[in-house]
Amino acid sequence: MFLTNLILYIILGMIQGFTEPIPVSSSGHLVIFQTLLDLKVLKDLNFEIIVNFGSLIAIVIVFWKDIKAIIIDFFKYLKTKELKYYKNFKYFLLIIIGTIPAGIVGLLLKDFIEQYADNVKLIGIALLITAFFLFLIRNIKGKKDDAQITYKDAIIIGLFQVIALFPGISRSGSTLVGGMFSNLKRDAAFKFSFMLYIPISLATMLLGTKDLIDSNLNIEIWIYYIAGMIASALVTFFSVKWFRNIMNKGKLIYFVYYCILAGTLVLLFL
Repeated sequence: MFLTNLILYIILGMIQGFTEPIPVSSSGHLVIFQTLLDLKVLKDLNFEIIVNFGSLIAIVIVFWKDIKAIIIDFFKYLKTKELKYYKNFKYFLLIIIGTIPAGIVGLLLKDFIEQYADNVKLIGIALLITAFFLFLIRNIKGKKDDAQITYKDAIIIGLFQVIALFPGISRSGSTLVGGMFSNLKRDAAFKFSFMLYIPISLATMLLGTKDLIDSNLNIEIWIYYIAGMIASALVTFFSVKWFRNIMNKGKLIYFVYYCILAGTLVLLFL
C-alpha cells in the first residue's frame, strides 16, 4: 500500500509539474484525474499547496538570473537613482501592480472559488474558453519588449490573471492572452506571465502554512507530499523550457486543439 500510494503521489506531482506552465490549467487537470480515477487525495488542499510549491521552486530556478537582477537593481535604483538601474526597478513595480488584482480578488472570493474548484463540468467549459482565447492570440507576435511594458499593460495582464482564479482557467494561458492583447512580444509576455506567478504562488504557500502545521500530518503523509513536490519541481523545470520554445515559435494552436478535445470529452463523458 505504501509503495502504491507513493507512486500515485509522484504521478500526481508529475501531472501538476507538466500542466502548471502550459495553458491547460494544472488544477483543472488534477480535478479531471480525480473524477476519472475517483481519487480522494486530490481533494487534499495541503497536497495541492505542496505540489504548487514544487512548481514555484522550478520556475524560480529557471528565471533566477532575471529575478536576481530585478531585485538587486530595484534597491540600487532606490539608493542611487542611476538610470542604468531604472529598467529593472520599473519591472519590479510592474510585477507588484500586476499581482494586486488577483491578490485582492483571491482573498475576497477564496471560499466561493473553493466551493466550485472540483466541479468537473466547469472545468470542461473552462477548457473550451481557454481554447477560444488562445485561438485569438495564436498568430500575434507583438512589438513591445520588457522595457516597453507600461503600468496599464501590467494592470490589464493582472486582470486577466484574476480570471485564472476560477476553476479550470489556465493561469499561464490567461496572462499570456493579456500580454499578447497588450502587444507584448511573445517572449516578453511569457516572462512577465511567470514573474506574476511567483508572488501569487508564494503568497498561497505562506497562507497555507498554518493549515499544514495544524493538520498534524504523520510521517508517511509527509513522505508522499515531499515525493509529489520533488516530482512536480523536476517536471515543471523541463515543461517551462519546452513551452517557452513552443511559445516563441508561435505554435499555440496545438494547445487550442488540445483544450477543445479535452473540454469536449469532459463535458460528454464526465
